[in-house]
Formats: sequence, structure tokens, C-alpha cells
Amino acid sequence: MLETSARLLRLLSLLQTHRDWSGGELAERLGVTSRTIRRDVERLRELGYPVHATQGSAGYRLGAGAALPPLLLDDEEAVAVAVGLRSAAGGSVAGIEETSLRALTKLEQVLPSRLRHRVNTLHTATVRVGATGPAVSPDTLMTIADACRRHEGLRFDYASPRGGVTTRSVEPHSLVSFGRHWYLVAWDTDRDDWRTFRVDRLTPRTPYGPRFAPRQPPDGDVATYLSHQLSSRTWPCQATVTLHESAEAVADRIWPGMGVVEAVDEHNCLFHVGADTPSALVWMITSVDADFTLVSGPPELAEALRVQAARCLRAVRAT
Repeated sequence: MLETSARLLRLLSLLQTHRDWSGGELAERLGVTSRTIRRDVERLRELGYPVHATQGSAGYRLGAGAALPPLLLDDEEAVAVAVGLRSAAGGSVAGIEETSLRALTKLEQVLPSRLRHRVNTLHTATVRVGATGPAVSPDTLMTIADACRRHEGLRFDYASPRGGVTTRSVEPHSLVSFGRHWYLVAWDTDRDDWRTFRVDRLTPRTPYGPRFAPRQPPDGDVATYLSHQLSSRTWPCQATVTLHESAEAVADRIWPGMGVVEAVDEHNCLFHVGADTPSALVWMITSVDADFTLVSGPPELAEALRVQAARCLRAVRAT
């Protein structure tokens, strides 16, 4: 039989799997009587763990309490938390860098050497390229996330990149971390259409707006919609080509913000892309390294493709 302290830790580990346990199941797992389980549950409660009795059965469930008690993490969970805290310490959410470092220090003090080595190895081998995006207040992110979860309208002041501040009323759908920025995807009630907003440019107003019935996300899902908004639809030159490979085959060759791939069948897909100039479009389309057919685009794009093709032929003939 396990000693009392070891048994309490084992019991706590079982309760933290977030399922209902009957007293008999716990007793069988720990090799003790149901009476011992009842005593151990009382000890956990005295230590601040909110162990609730489940209704309709002689069972137990670990709930949320007024204070945060210690948590038990397995090896993979501990490594995941440590890596997440390291990322948060250098991320784009303002005000949590120092807090993340304090939490990481506490965690690393108790990590077994084998896990500390895994975390340090990953950190040493990882290089952050480029600057992070504009800092975003965690309070702002929490306010938006709460409104999304509750399906409650949101009002905020929004600073346009072209200057000026407007007050917007929206039905928030999702927060999306894309590249170096945070975005809110929402239904704009004044414009009767979907819109995206940079979170670092908005200041929420209180109180929340009325409750609303959630709408189906645009373009099937918010990630695809945001990719469209940040790629082809925002550029002065836009084009669509048919790539003569499947969407799965070319997916790894399309970087975020470059364009949007739309599956057609197992041999073809549509590639929607945008750029500043027709020449830039030519480079982006050909960089995918797939046979393609031009579907639509500015008149200058066809000529730019011919010029590029002639340039490549001259290069081959010169060798």
C-alpha cells in the first residue's frame, strides 16, 4: 500500500484528469478501501483542493476554487508549459514578459534534470527571426476573448492606419494570431459585413453590447478568411491561377500571407494571389514551382508572363 503522502499525490493526479471518479474506482486504483478514499479527499480539501462530491453517485470531481492550488504535471505537460512560457517571455502580448519569466523560473527549479535538459536544448536550438509585432495588452485580448465566448456585442475605438479614430460595433467571432499580429474577425453591424481588425489598434469600450446568435464564419473558417484578407484581396494587382497539382501537394510551398489555395480536385487547385505589380505576381506564381494556367488577372500580367518566359528561354539558349 502506498504511504499517505504518496497516495495523496496519486489521488490528486487521478482527479486532475477532469473526469468523474466513483469512490470504488479510486479505491481500486490506489489499492485502499473506500473509507480511506473519503479520508484522503478530506485531506485534499484541507490543503485547498476543491474536491466536489458528484450528484447521484458516490463519486468525486476536482473543481475550480478561490485560490490556485499546486498542479501535478506529467513530463510532456511540464515541457510544453516551459516552452510556452519561454515563448511568452519574448512574445507580442504586452505586460506578461516579467510574469512569464517568474513562472518559468519557478518551474525550472523543480524540473527533473532530464526535462530541464530537453527544454534548454530546444531553447538553444531555436532562433527567433525578425521582430515581434506591436505589443497587445493582455486585458484587451481577454476582453475580446470573453465577448467571443459569450456571444456578446463589442464596441471599441479603432485607429485607422490611414489616420483617424472611429467607433465600431461588432459581433466578435474569433481572435487570430497571424504572423506578427493579433486580429479580431467580427461581423460589423454598421456595415453589415465581415471585417478584420488589428487588435493593437483597438480600444474596447464598456459595457458589452447585446447577446447575438453566432454566424457561420466567412470562407468556411476564419483562418482562410483572414488569409484572403491579408494576401490577395489587399493588393492592387490580384490574380487567380489553376495550379496543376493538388492543394495538399503545394500547401508547403505557400507561406502565410502569400496567397490562398482552394482545392478543385485531386489533380488541380486554384491559387489566389496579390502583389504590388504584375512582375511581382509573376515571381510569386512561378515560385510555387508547379505548372499553371492563368484564370484571371490584370491585362499586364499575361504580357509580364511572356516577358519572363522569353527571358528564361534566352538564358537557356545562351548556354
